[in-house]
Amino acid sequence: MSALIRWLGDVAYEPTWRRMQRFTEERDVDTPDEIWCLTHPPVYTLGLNGDPKHVMSAGSIPIVPVDRGGQVTYHGPGQLVVYPLLDLRRLNLGIRELVTALETALIDFLGSHGVVAVARKDAPGVYVAGSKLGSIGLRIRRGACYHGLALNVAMDLEPFSRINPCGYAGLQVIDLASLGIRLTVQEAARELVPHLWRTLRLPDEPHGWDAVVPA
Repeated sequence: MSALIRWLGDVAYEPTWRRMQRFTEERDVDTPDEIWCLTHPPVYTLGLNGDPKHVMSAGSIPIVPVDRGGQVTYHGPGQLVVYPLLDLRRLNLGIRELVTALETALIDFLGSHGVVAVARKDAPGVYVAGSKLGSIGLRIRRGACYHGLALNVAMDLEPFSRINPCGYAGLQVIDLASLGIRLTVQEAARELVPHLWRTLRLPDEPHGWDAVVPA
C-alpha cells in the first residue's frame, strides 16, 4: 500500500495539528499512510511534559501546548516540517526504530551534501558540530504516529535564542544556509522524502506531489 505525499505549503500550526489528530483517530487498517510536508508561521510548541520555564521571552510569538513528546521548539518561515502519519503496526516499527529512521533520513540527506551529521541518544534530533539542525517530536496513538520532524533550511534563527531549545539551555541552532547549502524549503523536502521512504521501509513507490521527483 503506497503512501501519499502532500505538499501543504505555509499553513497555521493549530489547525494542522488538529487535522493530524482527526486523521489518526479516523484511520483504519486500510487507510494509506500519508507524509505531509509544509511550513508554519512563527509559533512555539510545548510538548506534553514541557516546562514553560524553557520559554524565556516569547514576545509576540504564540505558544501552543501540544500532545507530542519533548520540550519546547520553534517553527517558522524557512523551516521544513514533515509529518509522517504512519500505521506503525503495519510497518512493524517500534518507537525507537521510528526515531532512528527519521534521524537517519536527515543524516543521509545531509551526507549527500557533504555534511557530517550525528544523532544523540540523550536528545533526539540531528546535530552538526554540536549545533542542532533537525528536531524530532512524536505522538503515538492507536498504533499510529503523528507530529514528526523539523529541518532548519534558511530561516531567522533569532527566535530560538528566546527559548531553551528542546529543554537545553545554551544549545546552538543552525540551518542549512549557514552550512552553505542553498535550497528552498520545497527543494529540501523533495530531496529528503526519498531518504525517508527508504529508512521508514515504506512499500511501493510514493504517489502524490508529482511522485516527489527532485526538481
